[in-house]
Amino acid sequence: MAAADARTAHRLRQNLSPLNILRYKLVKESTNMKTDVEIARAVKMRPIAEIAESIGIRADHLEPYGKYKAKIGRAALDAVKNNPDGKLILVTAINPTPAGEGKTTTSVGLADALHRRGKRTIVALREPSLGPCFGMKGGAAGGGYAQVVPMEDINLHFTGDFHAVTTAHNLLAALIDNHIQQGNALDLDVRRIVWKRVLDVNDRALRHIVLGLGGTAHGVPRESGFDITVASEMMAILCLADGISDMKRRLGCILIGYTRGGRPVCAEELGATGALALLFKDAVYPNLVQTIEGTPALIHGGPFANIAHGCSSVMATKYALKSADYVVTEAGFGADLGAEKFFDIKCRMAGLVPDAVVIVATVRALKMNGGVAKDELGTENLDALRRGAANLEKHIENIGKFGLPAVVAVNVFPTDTEAELALLEELCAALGAPAVRSEVWAEGGAGGLALADAVETALQKPVDFRTIYDTNRSIVEKIETIAREIYGADGVDFTPEAKKQLAEMERLGMTQTPVCMAKTQYSFSDDPALLGRPTGFRITVRELRASCGAGFVVALTGSVLTMPGLPKHPAAMDMDVDEDGVITGLF
Repeated sequence: MAAADARTAHRLRQNLSPLNILRYKLVKESTNMKTDVEIARAVKMRPIAEIAESIGIRADHLEPYGKYKAKIGRAALDAVKNNPDGKLILVTAINPTPAGEGKTTTSVGLADALHRRGKRTIVALREPSLGPCFGMKGGAAGGGYAQVVPMEDINLHFTGDFHAVTTAHNLLAALIDNHIQQGNALDLDVRRIVWKRVLDVNDRALRHIVLGLGGTAHGVPRESGFDITVASEMMAILCLADGISDMKRRLGCILIGYTRGGRPVCAEELGATGALALLFKDAVYPNLVQTIEGTPALIHGGPFANIAHGCSSVMATKYALKSADYVVTEAGFGADLGAEKFFDIKCRMAGLVPDAVVIVATVRALKMNGGVAKDELGTENLDALRRGAANLEKHIENIGKFGLPAVVAVNVFPTDTEAELALLEELCAALGAPAVRSEVWAEGGAGGLALADAVETALQKPVDFRTIYDTNRSIVEKIETIAREIYGADGVDFTPEAKKQLAEMERLGMTQTPVCMAKTQYSFSDDPALLGRPTGFRITVRELRASCGAGFVVALTGSVLTMPGLPKHPAAMDMDVDEDGVITGLF
């Protein structure tokens, strides 16, 4: 099968117009092209103990979950704590579009390419959420020949970390309602309980609910709702904690609500901390798997970057840095969200200093940012590319504000013309960020060797890493700084409710913490329809939430939601499994 044919069929499948559905079927039949899950299933994986051995982990320091995945235990983490750190490479992207970017695929392919160059490399990624897996996105373990495996396990229940977060979160919710039912010794105000429930499924019908109906035996009626699991503060705590003791401290600090006298109440006052920590006994430790090419992969935690901080766990990243020459990690969605939070929240809290950044872009996505309709992206359009490249330009500028060198990974599509690719390379060169063509989907690590070489060159450049704001500044100033410097906004407006909550954040002692912006991923603005590099807009903050255990304030902007809904045709409707356990339709 020719790599170009495989790429053609794959990209046609990504753009399912009626004509492309027909073209995809014809190309797939003529080349016997495999789907991502078929590629992953055909891989002969190495036993996980061998993968562990390749980065110095003893077999007795592993907690195996079958043959091909394992938890890395405390002893393994302690064994490397005095090792020097390797180089930390962040993979981010332009704002996502329906045209596709390929950030996870690029992360895996880059790690494989560095591995091929003889560098001891680990890729550190987030765990996929079942919400997008069964909703709009499908699987999230990379694609083509740049995947982490066992792909089906990773995309489904994996080692149970998400279930631990969901169960612990809902246990706390149940303890709150039981406390109220059993006499309410803390005098909790049922109108001011801020701790909702969570579910790792997209379900818009659960955003606002009334619970406790049915009479006195069934609880006290009150209003509440559900968020998706990845938006849970406990997911953020899992990803930011440096061990079980730190996790217990953070869990105890979670704000659950207020008394009728207005006093804030934390989880520790319910006596819940021990039971909550117990549910994280195993989940707190990183998961070890492998790429198709046998590169070690640590996959741990999974907060979304549009509504949470969007980075894999600190424990996984720190362990990887002590065990490898190069660590490739990613942050969710566009650099205005994931990368900003990676730097301003994760790196700040964990004391991490990144060494280089890769920004993933495609000609197709940039043309869409330049005003081209999805069904016309296959036609050469240099003017639209030039207009849309303003989106990439802003992301490159932003990375420079953090004092880091950047490389642009151009995820090549078969419809890209040489003139378009050459123009994009010219534009990036003028901005001081070399653009390198990447073909890791069809060729694995071999298709990322040029990218690996460019990253190694970038790693030789001086780093002057700095965060974009000082946490000692007010919440308003921090949000204004992010909006102006990273988004390019003219300013920020706070709703009357958000203004009241600013005073409450001060009362809670949350004014000198980082800010986690919850914003649409599709635009620099809080309006998903404003593509490219919009100007003349303002950001509206409608709500502030105190994540006292995680250690940051969440600012919800525009109409962003913390419980997504399913699309008209969910991906789940095309999935199946047969008597032999063979899965179809999972990407």
